[in-house]
Amino acid sequence: QVQLAESGGGLVQAGGSLRLSCAASGSIFSIDAMGWYRQAPGAQRELVAASTRGGSTNYADSVKGRFTISRDNAKNTVYLQMNSLKPEDTAVYYCNADLYTARGLENYWGQGTQVTVSS
Repeated sequence: QVQLAESGGGLVQAGGSLRLSCAASGSIFSIDAMGWYRQAPGAQRELVAASTRGGSTNYADSVKGRFTISRDNAKNTVYLQMNSLKPEDTAVYYCNADLYTARGLENYWGQGTQVTVSS
């Protein structure tokens, strides 16, 4: 059974930092793209940052220069370093990954981790 396990969310004051982690486990042959999405109350889920296996990255305009996505392919883990956090960054953050399993290429979501930024 394949799982994405997120950690690192919490409550932080504006201007602070948090680091999210997402580890993929189970019967995985390899991992292609990994990324982070977020969903604020009453809003649609949106892409925050994504990374290909080769290291290419892209970011939402709202987080460019503040957030950094990185990954450790040996550990099947993706990270999101969030600096200079703002109250508008408050949301549930979800990990997403394209994984190669015995069934082929599949897309998986983590359970989500809450990030709350107080003003």
